[in-house]
Order: sequence, then structure tokens, then C-alpha cells
Amino acid sequence: MSNKTNIYSVITGTGSYIPETIIPGTSFLNSTFYDNGVILDKEISEVISKFTEITEIRERRYADPHMLNSDIAAIAAQRAIETAGIDKETLDHIIFCHNFGDVKPGSNRTNMIPSLAAKVKQILAIQNPDCVAYDLIFGCPGWVQGSIQANYLIRSGDAKRVMVIGAETLSRIIDPHDRDSMIFSDGAGAVIFEAKTSEEDTGIIAHKTQTYAVNYGSLLVMGPSNNPNETNGNSYLKMNGRKLYEFAVTTVPQVVKKAIDKAGIDISDIKMVFIHQANGKMDHAIMKRLFKLYGQDVIPEHLVPMTISWLGNSSVATIPTLLDLVLKHQIKDYEVKAGQYAVFASVGAGMHINAFVYRF
Repeated sequence: MSNKTNIYSVITGTGSYIPETIIPGTSFLNSTFYDNGVILDKEISEVISKFTEITEIRERRYADPHMLNSDIAAIAAQRAIETAGIDKETLDHIIFCHNFGDVKPGSNRTNMIPSLAAKVKQILAIQNPDCVAYDLIFGCPGWVQGSIQANYLIRSGDAKRVMVIGAETLSRIIDPHDRDSMIFSDGAGAVIFEAKTSEEDTGIIAHKTQTYAVNYGSLLVMGPSNNPNETNGNSYLKMNGRKLYEFAVTTVPQVVKKAIDKAGIDISDIKMVFIHQANGKMDHAIMKRLFKLYGQDVIPEHLVPMTISWLGNSSVATIPTLLDLVLKHQIKDYEVKAGQYAVFASVGAGMHINAFVYRF
């Protein structure tokens, strides 16, 4: 505990937008998946069943065709502003974390001019020129990194209110001939951090980020369709699933431990873990290895709220959406209480890993 008054970054408002269009596994029954340029020689229902077993994803959400990434982000942002009960004109920064900008349905072309943060500011009609709006491109860990950036701005005394948005429409950049496409979904989450002076640790109290680019930068890339007959020049999100899994379960626990140790607390003090969700099996393995680092074999119940089964992997939107749902009592058996510690952690394209420890 501190013995002097410090400035901390605390969460005062959250909002999310979960698209209404539900895409169950059966939606892929008419798909033609390719592997190494050859049509997958397996019954499609078997492929879908195996995929669900490994990832725990039963359904995912796709944004309505008339809505862009900036549109769904603005809805989440407005909800966060309302939850926080603040005047939107008092925001000092809007940090929009995404990877593909605005993508129109069927176009597969990204649009990042102007920045999506500027578009959200425009949609929300925030007039204040001192509200600085910019984007952060950091793979799936983008929202966590944006929150770390917000913490720097607030702790420096340069900002009092920062909104960090994570939103993506991954359904528009996935290859329909790649079975990995079943992982991805759309969504938006927004969180408002505010400066608070306190003699006790509160809000974000420690963080750790690492980038493994040289040997692992190509685990998630853009590339051509798995269908060798496609000649339209489109690029799609591609990943080396097996190596990505191995990378994540090996490195993420180490980074989370570094953040916890930096906070000066023990794993037993952590009462909730908000972790990025790309693969249910992978998250369980990460948690198991994290507790092993502390010499523990048992993971406490109700520690890791999961939404992957019905929301899929919405990239940067996953964690802020999860947080919003938990804080608004939308996930059974999960509730945060004042004074409790939580960990936020993610891994993704770059390859980047990050984590921060938060005290509610």
C-alpha cells in the first residue's frame, strides 16, 4: 500500500454493443473448406463438431450489413458515457483500438481515413477540440494496451478522462474457405477511465507488455484465400493455429505473473481474470500454467468469466465487452466487489502479450 496520495486510473463507465445476428455452427454446413489448396476431405458436420469441442465456440455474432465498425463502436461509447454519468465534452482522449478499420460488407477493403476514433467523436458530436481522438493497432491485445496508454496519460496528470474503445467487424475479413473463420465475430466495447487521487492503491496498479516479433510475427497475417481458384486479389486474416496455441500457453502465464509480481500481490489475491478469448481450451491451459508458476494445481471456481461459447472471438472487443457484462451483472456467478484485485490479459498478432492488474 502507498503512504502518500497518488493519481490512479479508475473505471467509471462501461458500455458494449453485441450484434443481434447470431451465427450458429450449422451456418457453416454448406461451406467448402480447403487445406493446403485441397478441399478438406472430411464430413463438414464433423469439422464443425471438432471445432466446437476444441474452441468451445457454439455461436458467434455478425454486425448488420448497414453498420460499420465505427458505428457499433459509437453505440458502445455512448453507453459507457451514460454509465459513467459524465458530460461527453469532458473527455480528454478517445483511444480506438482495432485492426481493420471500417470494412463494408463484401468489399474486403479497409478504411482508416479519418481515424476511427475521429469518426466516433464525429458520430457522438463531441465539439471539444481538446478531446484528442486516435487509433491504436495492436492485434487482439489492443484494448488492454489502450488501457495501459490511458493509464500513462492519467498518471502523468495530462488527462483526467480517457475513453478506450475496442471494436471489430472480423466477419468481413475472414476467408469463407478457411475453417479458422468459424472463430471470429463482431462486437464493440468501451470503457471510461478517470483520474482519482488516493492514499491506497486503486484502479490500474501494475502492467506488463511484451512483443515477440522476430520469431513469431508471422503467426497472424493477412493472406490469400485457401481456395486456389479465387483470383479476386482479396486478403484475409490467416493464422498458424497450432503454433499460436503453443506460443500463448508458454508465454502468456509468464507475462501475467510479471504484472502480478510488479503489483506486489499474490495469485491468491486475484479474484477475477478477464482474459482474451480466442480458444476455450487455450484459456484453460493458460490459467493452469499460471497457477503452476505459483506452485498451485487448483484454479478457484468463478475466477474466469467466459463468453466465447456464444460471442466467439471479437478480437479487441472481447475484454471490454466481458467487463461490461460482468459489471452489469449479466454473467451468472460473477461479480466484482470493492477492494478486489483482477487481472486483464491478452495475446495476439505481433505477437504481443499484455496484462494489467486492477483493484476495484
